[in-house]
Amino acid sequence: MAVRQALGRGLQLGRALLLRFAPKPGPASVWGKPGPAAAWGRGERPGRVSSPGAQPRPVGLPLPDRYRFFRQSVVGLAARIQRQFVVRARGGAGPCGRAVFLAFGLGLGLIEEKQAEGRRAASACQEIQAIFTQKNKRVSDPLDTRCWQGFRLEDYLIGQAIGKGCNAAVYEATVPTLPQHLEKAKHLGLLRKGPDVIPKGTDGEQAPGAPAFPFAIKMMWNISAGSSSKAILSKMSQELVPASRMALDGEYGAVTCRRSRAGPKQLAPHPNIIRVFRAFTSSVPLLPGALADYPDMLPPHYYPEGLGHCRTLFLVMKNYPCTLRQYLEEQTPSSRLATMMTLQLLEGVDHLVQQGIAHRDLKSDNILVEWDSDGCPWLVISDFGCCLADEQCGLRLPFNSSSVERGGNGSLMAPEVSTARSGPSAVIDYSKADTWAVGAIAYEIFGLANPFYGQGSAHLESRSYQEAQLPEMPKSVPPEARRLVRSLLRREASKRPSARLAANVLHLSLWGEHLLSLKNLKLDKMIAWLLQQSAATLLADRLREKSCVETKLQMLFLANLECEALCQAALLLSSWRAAP
Repeated sequence: MAVRQALGRGLQLGRALLLRFAPKPGPASVWGKPGPAAAWGRGERPGRVSSPGAQPRPVGLPLPDRYRFFRQSVVGLAARIQRQFVVRARGGAGPCGRAVFLAFGLGLGLIEEKQAEGRRAASACQEIQAIFTQKNKRVSDPLDTRCWQGFRLEDYLIGQAIGKGCNAAVYEATVPTLPQHLEKAKHLGLLRKGPDVIPKGTDGEQAPGAPAFPFAIKMMWNISAGSSSKAILSKMSQELVPASRMALDGEYGAVTCRRSRAGPKQLAPHPNIIRVFRAFTSSVPLLPGALADYPDMLPPHYYPEGLGHCRTLFLVMKNYPCTLRQYLEEQTPSSRLATMMTLQLLEGVDHLVQQGIAHRDLKSDNILVEWDSDGCPWLVISDFGCCLADEQCGLRLPFNSSSVERGGNGSLMAPEVSTARSGPSAVIDYSKADTWAVGAIAYEIFGLANPFYGQGSAHLESRSYQEAQLPEMPKSVPPEARRLVRSLLRREASKRPSARLAANVLHLSLWGEHLLSLKNLKLDKMIAWLLQQSAATLLADRLREKSCVETKLQMLFLANLECEALCQAALLLSSWRAAP
């Protein structure tokens, strides 16, 4: 019995040494014991590819000096202790002393084995991440043709209004010079100077033979920016954050404006974020429904009491069938489908955080929806007019005056934003504000009323609500999703999971059930599962002409793969499942 106790004591000492002196910032961590680099409070992670120009860290980089010294010291110490054990055994030391030395030496040897396993896992994750990062970079520009510019309003055929917000009106549009539309445009006599408007038939449908409308043109309402292109681009610069590289190439002075260090950031492409293909200034036309829907925003020569200037900004984007609000009014997605929809929002928000951008106006009206070939919805975040994308302050906005703009949507404003008080050194941290908004929108996605839009006793305010007041989700919602939504709505941002951690939790709950069911899971088993997922995802992407939603989500998961973050998500899921 004494020998057994001594062995246990020696192994405890070895384990304690690992936890006490193991270097924390490195990727070498045992399964379920991630380092602080993946902590909930962090917004950025080492090794993350955050922009198109950045490259993933090459595999096999030399370890930091502190890490290398520790590893060599542990190996040497283990060898010395094992040699001393042999000397003591020959010298006739007691069984307890020999057992302690043997177990302690073996424990230190196990530390080195765990470190090697962690390095193998981190290297494999980096290689997988590099492959899928390159695949996700392929973003085609439908207007990028040799014979097409698209930097004038006259280049488009404009259809009917498809939406109206607080700052703009959106119209469907098409390009007559695209091969599939050219003959129809000639037949209709629409190839003339000026923005062409395609008439409606008497029954409210498009006229026979009219071309389809793959694009949407957003016309901003210009009340205070003046009529010069430079002033308009400066005043409405936040709308240009998701613009493509060549979106402004046709605008005078746009290249100089983009190369300036001041001004908002330019967002790298992401499948769950809207892309602006063209942006230009032009004279305000009298479009269908303008006099009835927004007469006050028109120039005086169209409406005598109008407040608008004669020139404004136009944005050309993809035309999506509907908004998330419209979709949820007609459809009730299944629990698995709702989980994937919430996951898409978290992927989009995580990309914004890694780029140092906060949307600040997330709501179901600003989320667009389309469907894959199987009818599964794909969500896209749009409308960046209220975003925070400052090169200097990043996600920490100085709040030295109450006149500083907090954001757009007051109902879905995170507690740390809505309760912030201005002062000389006050700062609003937006690193988890959009993540909180996703938690509130998740109620709508899972078929419930948004608690922050309710009325009477059902209405909650972000400034004053208590977490116990959050309504319970039905049992049909997966338990992991229920726990995650409540975690996203924590009042304290430090206790709230980051968008990356929340996304990894849903990824594992959707596709890692077999992995999580294994007992005593090791990193090598995790890497084997990740390699299987990678092979299956690449094969599915090749076999289908257009990737389905599940394949796209798996590609995003593997493109953002990091060993520590995945370990922490698995640890969180395991703790939830173990709790009553």
